[in-house]
Amino acid sequence: MSFWPTVAVATPAHGGLAQTLSYRSESPLAPGSLVRVPLGSRELLGVVWTCPDTPPDDLDPALARPVSGVLLGLDPLNERWRQLVQFAARYYQRSLGEVAMGALPPALRDLDNTQLQRRLQRLAKGQTAGNGSSLAPGSAHTPQASEEQAQALAALAQADRPVLLFGATGSGKTEVYLRATEQALAADPGAQVLVMVPEINLTPQLEARFRDRFESAFGAGALVCLHSGMTPPQRLQAWLAAHAGRARIVLGTRMAVFASLPGLRLIVVDEEHDPSYKSQEGARYSARDLAVYRARLESEGVVAPAETGSPSPPAAARCQVLLGSATPSLESWHAAEQGRYLRVDMPGRIGGGSLPRLRLVDMNHQPKGALLAPPLLAAMQERIGRGEQCLVLLNRRGYAPVLSCGACDWKSSCPHCSAYRVFHKIDRTLRCHHCGFTQRVPRACPDCGNLDIAPIGRGTEQLEEQLVALLADVRRPDGSPVRVARMDADTTRAKGSLEAQLDALHAGEVDVLVGTQMVAKGHDFRRITLVASVNADAALFASDHRAPERLFALLMQAAGRAGRDARHSGASEMWVQTWHPQHLLFNALARHDYPGFAAAQLADREAAAMPPFGFQALLRADARTQQAAQAFLNGAAAAAQGLPGSERVTLYPAVPLNIQRVANVERAQLLIESDSRPALQRFLAAWQAVLLEARSLPEARGLIRFAVDVDPLTV
Repeated sequence: MSFWPTVAVATPAHGGLAQTLSYRSESPLAPGSLVRVPLGSRELLGVVWTCPDTPPDDLDPALARPVSGVLLGLDPLNERWRQLVQFAARYYQRSLGEVAMGALPPALRDLDNTQLQRRLQRLAKGQTAGNGSSLAPGSAHTPQASEEQAQALAALAQADRPVLLFGATGSGKTEVYLRATEQALAADPGAQVLVMVPEINLTPQLEARFRDRFESAFGAGALVCLHSGMTPPQRLQAWLAAHAGRARIVLGTRMAVFASLPGLRLIVVDEEHDPSYKSQEGARYSARDLAVYRARLESEGVVAPAETGSPSPPAAARCQVLLGSATPSLESWHAAEQGRYLRVDMPGRIGGGSLPRLRLVDMNHQPKGALLAPPLLAAMQERIGRGEQCLVLLNRRGYAPVLSCGACDWKSSCPHCSAYRVFHKIDRTLRCHHCGFTQRVPRACPDCGNLDIAPIGRGTEQLEEQLVALLADVRRPDGSPVRVARMDADTTRAKGSLEAQLDALHAGEVDVLVGTQMVAKGHDFRRITLVASVNADAALFASDHRAPERLFALLMQAAGRAGRDARHSGASEMWVQTWHPQHLLFNALARHDYPGFAAAQLADREAAAMPPFGFQALLRADARTQQAAQAFLNGAAAAAQGLPGSERVTLYPAVPLNIQRVANVERAQLLIESDSRPALQRFLAAWQAVLLEARSLPEARGLIRFAVDVDPLTV
């Protein structure tokens, strides 16, 4: 007897192939099994989606190719995982196989059964047991919870919907995550917890706290990490541990939302407002939103597909989702205002410390060309003299964004992109941060030969250099010179460099830390009492409607790095240099009034029918010429008339992206808006066939690729 499994494989996102492909098997295959199947001349890894005992009506049994093999020793990916992947593929307009295969560790795709068995044996040997003690909430491992933390945990235990933990910076949200994890693991011996952070650089500190709390009870293998900074073998081993239920806690970035966790009972999304949770390539999914959807799936249980003939599984135990932030996204805040989320407030700081006081520096009244206003520099010198630390925020790496010639107006533009190459003085290079093109700095202007080429603007590298000069005469309490350090993507690229820099900062070996946004969130810097933002105005008047929200979050998160030790919190300050001190954003920031800021922003969004009151998608096109990209987009829009949902959808003309050309590829986009999410989804689903046909338009010749971005962060 033959069976006819349908298999999800990594087919091109817009290749026109079916969501699953049908094969032949001589034995039944459980849905969720990992198999190897032929596709063309290649053999690919796939996931069995269904396995009926009769062939589909549109399949000629004589032409069906057989399944090449099954990966043995792995339990099938459960129905809830498959539902999550299916929803993500449908909602974000990608192929099922693309999302399914993207959710699996890359190293798994190349393993045969012998290699897989070796890794499973290694996993079993590497699983160190705990000391046999049970970890119950309130045990000796757990510090005393504050009143606000206890109230938050009680609300979480009773919540029947997602919980938005609105906690001030330094209020102890991480302790709530730890205790909620304790409660989930203590309640069920098979329970698993997923803890998500927006960026890799936040994992070392959080991992250390979780290991300190849980490793003695559950063993070294009870916690694994999942993020793109791991090697393929490391990711595979972590994924296998989670899939087998050996890993009780998974700590990861956005990719971890797709981890196979059969016993999932709690999902924590730390810094839930962070845009890093939204993927910007491939399947452009929001890990935060999928976390909310996954918790609902895990709580509701599932119904087995009719094709399998198996009975429905029992309802899954409840899975809770906890979204934490001092500056929640406006979407989450609005959901809480509507009652779809339960908002729990933690306004106080641990130990009774106070939030830093805002000091606005009006740059209109400061010396022309000043890097740091004299009052700010004096305040930093005073802090350093007392043995305290300062943080200076500039969200632009490199030495200067542009090199320019004053004689002929030459600038360091990238020959492959419509952007400038950034000057990095430390290695005397000009680097494009979009395509990676790098060259040595020319000795003279390439156009006119002028030797006087100069940097324009400042980056963290220049800020670090100038701070060293400005603070050269300042001494620490022990009489030693001031130590200035820089933390950005350039200084943390090497393995172990981030951990080393954080250790030096915590040990008090650094007096002034210069950094980009990567230092502004999540870190517990106990000795920092002054935070300064030297270029906060760049986002005040941006065309992007989300720019004020992002700027407010960045500044408020940065301010939260100051005064985390209650002994110094009363004197902690946040200095902001600005040319527009009367701006409403700074008024709200001075009061630490996120609710007031959010209310004003939501009122503006509602008046303009912008998210979360309206719904958006972008159709992006890459082509050899801008004309071809826009011709494809406008042709697809013209052919969309009459599609389901189109009566409630508005399509705008195609326009170039802000960075129009990257790596010699022209980019354009078309905005789609609707007042109804279901109508937008119906339209996008029906539009897929139209998009495939529009690729063959004569005027779209030269089109390279296109992609749909649902719920985009930038338009």
